Amino acid sequence: MSYIIGVDIGGTTMKSGLFEAEDPKAPLYTWSIPTDTEDGGARILTDAAEACLRELARIQVPIGEIQAAGIGVPGPVTGGAVVHGCPNLGWGTVDVSRDFASLTGIPRVETQNDANCAALGELLYGAGQGADSCAMVVLGTGVGCGVVLDGKILTGRFGAAGEIGHLPMKTDETAYCGCGKKGCLEQYASATGLVREARQRLDSRLDLRAGGPSVLRSIPLFTAKDVMDAARSGDPLALSAVRTGAEMLGRGLAMVACTADPGLFILGGGLAQGGSFYLDLVRASYRAHCYPPSQEAEFRLAALGPQAGLIGAAALQRTRPASEPPSL
Repeated sequence: MSYIIGVDIGGTTMKSGLFEAEDPKAPLYTWSIPTDTEDGGARILTDAAEACLRELARIQVPIGEIQAAGIGVPGPVTGGAVVHGCPNLGWGTVDVSRDFASLTGIPRVETQNDANCAALGELLYGAGQGADSCAMVVLGTGVGCGVVLDGKILTGRFGAAGEIGHLPMKTDETAYCGCGKKGCLEQYASATGLVREARQRLDSRLDLRAGGPSVLRSIPLFTAKDVMDAARSGDPLALSAVRTGAEMLGRGLAMVACTADPGLFILGGGLAQGGSFYLDLVRASYRAHCYPPSQEAEFRLAALGPQAGLIGAAALQRTRPASEPPSL
């Protein structure tokens, strides 16, 4: 029996799984460990490798039966191997594939951006089944995106393809994005951005001018879910904040359509819990701003949940012959 290891490295937790090499559509066995970001993340790959070897021994799978491994990381990756800066992990430039292969003895290791892994997972085994291309948008603390065209992940020269969270959306923004710029898409369309938009409206007393106090005023530390729930129930202030984020996201995806034209957009992450209510708002904005030939692109909600990135990481080697290295 041959297997593949999938690893999804996050800022707080590393999730890993054992998959059948021929069809890695679901993990046979999973484990997770905390991500140690101390000392610039120096122990992250060592911890991941040690956990992998420990768990394989626990379930009595010889390391020789591991054909390959796929790793998702929260940063830009080139050559299917080298990550160029992961602030959430404390990393600068790290050859993840080389180091993990050396630590485990696994012969073939490919590394990709975590959003790219999620996009591949959803395309092959989730909401994108039946399509050959998609853009998967992950709406969480930030806005991540992975683009797969004709079955191949779009990475770009510097590994930054699909980083739509940093599309410049406003020129008059005064607050800084985490990337150091101002007016980025994720300042408005992320879960963090949605809370910020709602808070700004409360601070300006916009809820009172709209005809009555928002329900959010009674929740001192409200979350993006609170804002979305209030918007779905008709709260005017919350609805205004959600519409702003959806409008910005739709415009951003219209830009993606002009450059990559994937034909299918999949929304995942926390804000996607807004369901068809939120999906419809984003779709309407997209159609109002996109180039007409791309107007009929499909919009779907993600199906794999938090395992999309892990499944996609395992699937990185799914169609690659053993003799073929990761593509540049």
